[in-house]
Amino acid sequence: MSRIGVGLMAAALLVYLAVAIWLAVMFIAVGSPVSIGMGITLIVLTPIGAWALLREMQFGFAADRLGRTLDAEGGMPPVETELTPSGRIARADADPLIARYTAEAEAPGADWRTRYRLGVVQDAAGRRKDARASIREAIRLARAARSRE
Repeated sequence: MSRIGVGLMAAALLVYLAVAIWLAVMFIAVGSPVSIGMGITLIVLTPIGAWALLREMQFGFAADRLGRTLDAEGGMPPVETELTPSGRIARADADPLIARYTAEAEAPGADWRTRYRLGVVQDAAGRRKDARASIREAIRLARAARSRE
């Protein structure tokens, strides 16, 4: 189901790019300094937005692939504490869990799996920025391991 959403998002991106470039050309064709500035701005910002969306999609696909692999191996972190109604780890329980998973991820010989588990626990604790960084590092480690094989 998420792949359908990603496909729809990609199609919407293509439509957005076409409309934005068309509008940019139309603004520039008007010829006034303000409209030319708006057209140039659209020409500059459109590829930046597209690049950002594509990077997010790459991250999402890579994270999903690693998550599926880890789940198939039975390596996802178990639920060790009671969750809040929103599905998060209670604050009192979050710090010790994160500390333990961080120690595992930073131990000698740790691989992408330990880093990914840390990201999952950080996400469950509501630390999205840290979770994304951990999962990004897991993706990097998994790619490095594949290139060595």
